[in-house]
Amino acid sequence: MIQKIEGIVIRTTDYGESNKILTIFSRELGKIGVMSRGAKKPKNRLSAASQLFIYGTFVYQQNQGLGTLNQADIVDSFREVRSDLFRASYATYIVELTDKLTEERTRNPYLFELLYQTLYYLNEGIDSDVLLRIYEVKMLAVAGIKPELDQCVSCSSTDLPVAFSIRHAGFLCSRCSHRDEKAYRLSAHTARLLRLFFYIDLHRLGQISLKKETKQELKEVLTAYYDEYSGLRLKSKRFLEQMERMGDL
Repeated sequence: MIQKIEGIVIRTTDYGESNKILTIFSRELGKIGVMSRGAKKPKNRLSAASQLFIYGTFVYQQNQGLGTLNQADIVDSFREVRSDLFRASYATYIVELTDKLTEERTRNPYLFELLYQTLYYLNEGIDSDVLLRIYEVKMLAVAGIKPELDQCVSCSSTDLPVAFSIRHAGFLCSRCSHRDEKAYRLSAHTARLLRLFFYIDLHRLGQISLKKETKQELKEVLTAYYDEYSGLRLKSKRFLEQMERMGDL
């Protein structure tokens, strides 16, 4: 059976001397794997489209098990991301996170649009840290580990939270912050952003600028939360952290 999908390459795996297995996150089918035969040969007609981050249309023959790629047309190669090591490291983490938190053939057009929009904005030069934090917050729901961001996790108060509890998985108000002595103290701005990032429509993002301290608060909370609940240990995240440290030198 011939299938045609619109998708983004989120992982490539060398197979044999000249082939690649592509993991594509598609609008129509979610995550699928296809064999791209001869893709490691520079002059192969599928070579250009069989690269990480490529957004395109893919036509493949569905066999039992892994499909075989017959044709691919590139819609966007995200050239600026691919040519900039810092942006590429952010994008690599984003696609690996997507890969690890999604099941094969589970359709999610909303997530496809989020992935595309995030890579598009990275390519356009929008703040990489902001985009990554938004993506991490939104992926918590995909992973089934969304914290309580609408009210105090202890008393259900909708007062502005003053802390985020990893143990209790959500915001704590001023009256309940004593319930977790290890909770992360948050500025009012950071608390608002955590909630905003979950609900924001990326199409309406525009330019956004955050202080270094705010970015650090967001990163610490989300890193600790993912470490506690996701079970993920991603190579791309470790590499990104190395890149960030180099950028601070």
